[in-house]
Amino acid sequence: MNNFIKLAVFTYPHEYTILKLLLEKENIRFFFQNETVIGVIPFYSNALGGIFLKVHPEDLEEAKAILEDYNFENHLHIV
Repeated sequence: MNNFIKLAVFTYPHEYTILKLLLEKENIRFFFQNETVIGVIPFYSNALGGIFLKVHPEDLEEAKAILEDYNFENHLHIV
């Protein structure tokens, strides 16, 4: 896991739920660092620097493409 590359940072778990499913669907090797701690104690997010999406170097380009599509096509908004 030391070789994984930080691709994105999120503040709360709800921000990347759909992205997580898209990455799993494409069999991309990834994990979210600090996910459990911030899920239990949300106010630690700022202190820890957020939740880091870390991706295996061999899957980086494909993960970047998925992240760009997710950011561009994400029409979900909290009302």
